[in-house]
Amino acid sequence: MSDLENSKKMAALAVDALDDRKGEDIRVIDISSISTLGDYFIIAAGTNRNQVQALADNVQEKLGREGYLTKNIEGYDGANWILLDFGDIIVHVFDSENRLFYDLERIWRDGKAIEPSELTK
Repeated sequence: MSDLENSKKMAALAVDALDDRKGEDIRVIDISSISTLGDYFIIAAGTNRNQVQALADNVQEKLGREGYLTKNIEGYDGANWILLDFGDIIVHVFDSENRLFYDLERIWRDGKAIEPSELTK
């Protein structure tokens, strides 16, 4: 499996984990051609602190079961923006207010927005 195929698999697992816990407005941005940070940003929102943490926990659990470990976690205790860095993919889980404030989709608009369903093709 190529690195990009592996990243795509990781991103699909993350999207599935976010969807399982009713993550809102899940977006995927392919940043592979514009950044060395990784291949994909996955962005989602939760309605409250507990849901934001549950979303992050489920992503870690689902990817961990497949052997993908988190390299870095930021913001878990505050739970208004949790960043999960898996190397090739970076998952951002926001509360609704911070999602609007930071607007990562606008900041990373040079990346290619893709439909989550494209990850499983």
